[in-house]
Amino acid sequence: MEMLNMKSIPLSLLLFSLLLQAGNCANSAFLFHFCFSKENYTANSPYDTNLNELFDLLSTKVPPTGFGFDTITGKCQNQVSGLALCRGDVSSENCKSCINDASKELRKRCPNKKDAIIWYDYCFLKYSNEYFFGEIDTKNKFFLLNGNKVDNSKTFNPKVNELLSSLAKKATATPKLYATGDLKLEGSETLYGLAQCTRDLSGPDCKKCLDVAISEVPNCCDGQRGGRTVGGSCNVRYELYPIVDAS
Repeated sequence: MEMLNMKSIPLSLLLFSLLLQAGNCANSAFLFHFCFSKENYTANSPYDTNLNELFDLLSTKVPPTGFGFDTITGKCQNQVSGLALCRGDVSSENCKSCINDASKELRKRCPNKKDAIIWYDYCFLKYSNEYFFGEIDTKNKFFLLNGNKVDNSKTFNPKVNELLSSLAKKATATPKLYATGDLKLEGSETLYGLAQCTRDLSGPDCKKCLDVAISEVPNCCDGQRGGRTVGGSCNVRYELYPIVDAS
């Protein structure tokens, strides 16, 4: 993966371009993070202790099913809530490894911050001193695009929307709120897609989150051979190569 450029866009969204290698490049590579808190905690404080306990809990709780959330209680200013989600095809072993990497990396990238979120290709992890479960995260969001254009965007873009829209419906009808699929294009090419939500959302809220994510694809990824809208509650992705583990 090679970063091409990065720039800010309105509504505090972040857009950056990645040149994705051909073939199945799914891995646990770091994608992005936000330290979205203005509040800090001090080292070895009750909040710090609770955060460590939360990370340990999620590392154990998430891998068996690919998702988990919990709150470590205490006095109001020391309470910490967190969730972690692994991509639906990721093994329990790789899921656990990714969650452990994510918690360590957040410590480095967002030192002493009371709210933070980090994404890898295999998983993402979020924590906050505020209770956020069951709410669509509309603030923490970024886009990835392939960096290579298709020959005819006028025919390609509708196919992207068709595939992702069908996967959004499929995902909301499954317990994991996760779906993958493909769509045959003209010639020998196949379009592959993925849609996933965090499982603290209801089915209707998952659909709402995915619909918004899909609606933003043209703004970030018009005519691109691949792209993603990645957020704190859901994500969608499409590529012209397989993007999940088929085993």
